[in-house]
Amino acid sequence: MRRVTVWYDGACPLCIREIALMRRLDCRDAVSFIDISVPAASCPLDRQLMLSRFHASVNGDIYTGTAAFAAMWRVIPVLRPIGHLARIPAVLRILEALYIQFLKIRPHIRKRFKPAD
Repeated sequence: MRRVTVWYDGACPLCIREIALMRRLDCRDAVSFIDISVPAASCPLDRQLMLSRFHASVNGDIYTGTAAFAAMWRVIPVLRPIGHLARIPAVLRILEALYIQFLKIRPHIRKRFKPAD
């Protein structure tokens, strides 16, 4: 079984909720989640870059954006079909375009979420 490492912004209420959902769905414990909002957390790339986009690693290869989500989805059984669908280049391009649009409105959405308890 492949193991995926995901880096996320633990200071972002929206990100915290998303990661909490992924943890619940990850019934095989195939994903390691690393909160890089903590200064002591290890980042394989520039911290600001990693905080600005979603990043994941599989077998030492680092993916960003939708490709990173797809890598994570492929090891979570309920999301695996979407992860495999994202291997189709045209599908990945469409999902990436949507992700880029989401990143533009993300700061506004973040403001609407209160920190999780």
